[in-house]
Amino acid sequence: MKTYTIYEYQSFVCNKSNLPTGYKSIESEKTFQDLKQFILECNGKNGTDALDLMSCSYRKGFGEVITAKNYVGLIAMRYGTVIEILPKVSQSDDFNAKKLLIDMLRTVRDLPFKAFNATKIDYSQVPLFEIFITMFINEVKLLLQQGLKSDYLLHQDNEKFLKGKLLFENHIKQNLVRKDRFFVEYHLYNIDRVENRLLKTTLCFLLKFCKTAKNKRELQILLDSFDEVKLSQNVDVDFTLCSKSRDMKAFEKVLQWCEIFLKGNSFTNSQGKHLATALLFPMEKLFESYVAEKLSKKLSYGIFNVRKQDGKHHLFEKKFALRPDIVVEKKEEDFTVVLDTKWKLLCSDSRINYGIAQSDMYQMYAYGKKYETEKVVLLYPVNEKVTDLGASVNFPSPENDNVNVHVRFLDLSRNDFLDEVVAEFF
Repeated sequence: MKTYTIYEYQSFVCNKSNLPTGYKSIESEKTFQDLKQFILECNGKNGTDALDLMSCSYRKGFGEVITAKNYVGLIAMRYGTVIEILPKVSQSDDFNAKKLLIDMLRTVRDLPFKAFNATKIDYSQVPLFEIFITMFINEVKLLLQQGLKSDYLLHQDNEKFLKGKLLFENHIKQNLVRKDRFFVEYHLYNIDRVENRLLKTTLCFLLKFCKTAKNKRELQILLDSFDEVKLSQNVDVDFTLCSKSRDMKAFEKVLQWCEIFLKGNSFTNSQGKHLATALLFPMEKLFESYVAEKLSKKLSYGIFNVRKQDGKHHLFEKKFALRPDIVVEKKEEDFTVVLDTKWKLLCSDSRINYGIAQSDMYQMYAYGKKYETEKVVLLYPVNEKVTDLGASVNFPSPENDNVNVHVRFLDLSRNDFLDEVVAEFF
């Protein structure tokens, strides 16, 4: 299985050599065209736009070019090739970029990435797909320690003994001349229930694409526990039939993994006849979730109240809700800080307002007025084009209406990337 790795905003070309920085070559014409077809077939489900995912263009000297945009993760082809897209972080390599991506995914609600000990993984050597497979294996192991759930399943068969309910019409058709058989219907208590079928189907799916010996061995061992379970014949239907009862709570996280692998159910739906699965995540959402989680932990000593996606205010009376990413209030004091995260690459050119969108500034001004605070903060990732700006850019309002928008840059390659912001505003 061949793995191709690029970062956000880098580009793929087909079968080229001596490429400048920011370009990677895909040797296989088939893989390149299949990836292009996948992009063109993205239909906007789950809010995904093909132009946000990746773009296709033609450039002189390069030919067709496929450029990664705002989504990170992986795209796996049915014949084994995997495309990895990693977050672009200042002074980052494959090891740190993959580690950061996993750390970010852990903070996203409704994704099963939280409980995972990755201290023994060499991110620079292990493909992203294999890391996800390892996570799934660990979850299935935890589930098997508690035991697979069984259920009473309706069973019909032509039996030697009369038990359950005799299906008279079928019995006459099947046994008109056979007096030693009974066509019956009864409930059979076994582990061949829909949740276990989805688990087995996912294990078999991953076994086809897994390439590390350790993961292959682990998947095969796990499959031995599912000998009495059939494969799912229609995963879409089976997911709707999964039980939501309290005693099935242990299955919740592992079924999330099944849905991610079998349906590409991350933040975008997989499309295309050559595609096995696509696990793609918008960096805007990951950045927002990651910063909010880290800030909450830094301010979790009982003095501050941290709210994410706060819906306290509207622009007009119960119209046009304002939802800043993070609102921090100090308990029992008149103290509020409003923070918004923007995963955009700014530049140091002040003539174009550093690349800050005018709509973002309108938004921040509205936050300042409605929350009645001077501490309104826009957080962007640091990049090489803003290093000469230092740590901050400020926009005080000229009307003396006490609205000041503070722009700060976060270097996610550092473990203490929020320390300066915390020290300044809290």
